[in-house]
Amino acid sequence: MDNGYLPIINYQLSIMYKTLINPSALSQLDGATIVIVDCRFSLADVDYGARAYEQAHIAGAIYASLDDDLSGRPLTDHGRHPLPSPEALTALFGRMGIHADTQVIAYDDANGMIASRLWWMLRYMGHTAVAVLNGGWQAWQEAGLPTRSGIETASPAEFNGSPRRDWLVVHADVLDAPLLIDSRAEERYRGEVEPLDPVAGHIPGAVNRFFERNWENGRYLSKSQLKTEFDVLLGDTPINEAVFYCGSGVSSCVNVLAAAEAGLGNGRLYVGSWSEYCRNNE
Repeated sequence: MDNGYLPIINYQLSIMYKTLINPSALSQLDGATIVIVDCRFSLADVDYGARAYEQAHIAGAIYASLDDDLSGRPLTDHGRHPLPSPEALTALFGRMGIHADTQVIAYDDANGMIASRLWWMLRYMGHTAVAVLNGGWQAWQEAGLPTRSGIETASPAEFNGSPRRDWLVVHADVLDAPLLIDSRAEERYRGEVEPLDPVAGHIPGAVNRFFERNWENGRYLSKSQLKTEFDVLLGDTPINEAVFYCGSGVSSCVNVLAAAEAGLGNGRLYVGSWSEYCRNNE
């Protein structure tokens, strides 16, 4: 259904959102170039997100698929959702209409489990004006804000960026990390269950912080609470030396996002994650 629109005015950003944004703030973003990206996806039904988007989405949003857009040919890693090459990311973001003065907002219906992957990839390519919608699609609906049905497209733009390779960890270097943080559910970390990969368990030496611990009642914890919890988790390890992983380099981006929201800076990401590591170390 179409019950409104978000006005978009093309001039330079005056306020930049870099981590999270609330629905009310997004609804008032009428003074900047914005690109809204719907990232809904289900591992159990890979067409679910596109169907849900076409049925209803935030007015003005375009759609990005985890499999088709946010993953690519295996180059730096060989996990279930390999990181696209810098060239592929440059082309993708250009097709999305993203340029230097664009504020990007990503959302899904899992409070950023997929959207944070797009958030991380844009930052990896040097674009910092990107935020994840706090509460996601559900929060937008609860607020009664504008939605549309159908498919929307963006006007192509020239995206210029280069990768921050120091933010990326590959399989050969993962065991050298001073702190490894496994972002999967506790039972997967402990090796009690493994629904997706051929081997259960975790990378030797890793500690666990399930990515869903970053929110309560559908909203992210306060900056101060996140900082307190991550300070305990990190101990004496600087955030830029901590390496986050999960099953395939997707939900671990939530922990990277939460640490950045807490004001701690940028953690590193092992994109291949357990899906790559367990196959190479059987």
